[in-house]
Amino acid sequence: MLTRNEWPVLEFDNSPTAKLNPIDFVKEKFDTNKMVITFFPEVIRRLEMVGLIAQERIIPGENPVVIYRFEEQPEVLLTMGQVGCPACAGNLDLFNAMGITKVMFCGGGGVLDRDIEVGQILVVDGAIRDEGFSYQYIAPSRVVYTNAALTDSICRYLTNSGVPHLRGLTWTTDAIFRETADRISRRKAEGAKIVEMEQAGCIAVAQFRGFDYGALIYGGDDLSGEEWSDRGWRSREGIRYDLVTLCAKLAAVI
Repeated sequence: MLTRNEWPVLEFDNSPTAKLNPIDFVKEKFDTNKMVITFFPEVIRRLEMVGLIAQERIIPGENPVVIYRFEEQPEVLLTMGQVGCPACAGNLDLFNAMGITKVMFCGGGGVLDRDIEVGQILVVDGAIRDEGFSYQYIAPSRVVYTNAALTDSICRYLTNSGVPHLRGLTWTTDAIFRETADRISRRKAEGAKIVEMEQAGCIAVAQFRGFDYGALIYGGDDLSGEEWSDRGWRSREGIRYDLVTLCAKLAAVI
């Protein structure tokens, strides 16, 4: 049923089906329910080059999606995430229709606190919803939260494995060029530690469809100072590689 509102983005419809549904595009389901979504193309190239992953299939379309399988963990698939909630979380909805019910996301984001070092891992507790996609999946709220029990389990695994990490909120925004000083200050005051572009949508899809979703975001560029600092975050190949392989292990056990 559609709840009317003055603002279209806040008119939430809780109907489980739409005119067009992900299942309508599914020709063949996966033979596993586990997947890692990453934003590190150089890691995928490296894993493929050394034979640790192999191409599983290509999902056709205007923007074809390549799916890989880990050779040493054949129950876990791997794919590149697309930038922004509509593309990344939209694909996540499709993956779920294809049988994926356990997902680990790994990416990077801009830190809102300069004490968060490059490469420091944030276990995502939830996301401040400063975008539009998530409002099509769950009712309006300021924050969408991950499943607490699952997030607890991820944190226990990291602690037991000796992996240092933080836990907290991200700020999901559609507009990379509208991260103004006042917005940054407000989101930081609300508890956001990192800004990114996908988490609110991905968490909302997982909540709406009822499957397991966890995310690790590493500290990248710095938005906390007077001027933006790149901090060379995209060149941290070791951190990015380790994060993907860590998420593959997590996907196998969550």
